Amino acid sequence: MILRFLNWQGIAGIAASLALAGLLVAQAIEARHWHKSSSRFEQLYASEQLAFARTTAAYREAADKARADDRANAARVAGQQQSITEGTEHDFQIRLADARARADRLRQELAAGAADPGSRGTAAVSGLPAAAGGSAQAAGDQRLPAGLALTATEQAIQLDELIKWVRRQAEINPNASADEPVHP
Repeated sequence: MILRFLNWQGIAGIAASLALAGLLVAQAIEARHWHKSSSRFEQLYASEQLAFARTTAAYREAADKARADDRANAARVAGQQQSITEGTEHDFQIRLADARARADRLRQELAAGAADPGSRGTAAVSGLPAAAGGSAQAAGDQRLPAGLALTATEQAIQLDELIKWVRRQAEINPNASADEPVHP
């Protein structure tokens, strides 16, 4: 009976069956290979996603820290600037009050001297006639009037304090750390 199946059609059928079985085995081996590769690629993809998430978190954390440091630095610089401004304003007010007090004292001394010319204990000296050309003047004639002199003094003090303020403001390093010493 087996011989009956071994004709050319039987042999072709067996050959076709063996070929299909071989292809099935090859397909199974290939499927197992791709399944392993797929698992490996999936793990690689997951690790890449995790690394990306960690990197993103680290950059966000660094950016947040940088923003916080910038805010702290800006507050430090603003505090130093405010301190310099207040100190300069205080010095300006003291110098201005001192100049005004000296001007008042000088005005009172001049008023007292004009009211009592003999109070200094000196003899009156007769005045000398002016020079013929009139170009020579007494030393006191070249001075500013008292009101203008005080105004000029106040403006000079103001400019002096402004220059000091600008120089001290320029000494502030906005990029310095909070640990560095503050300029007076």
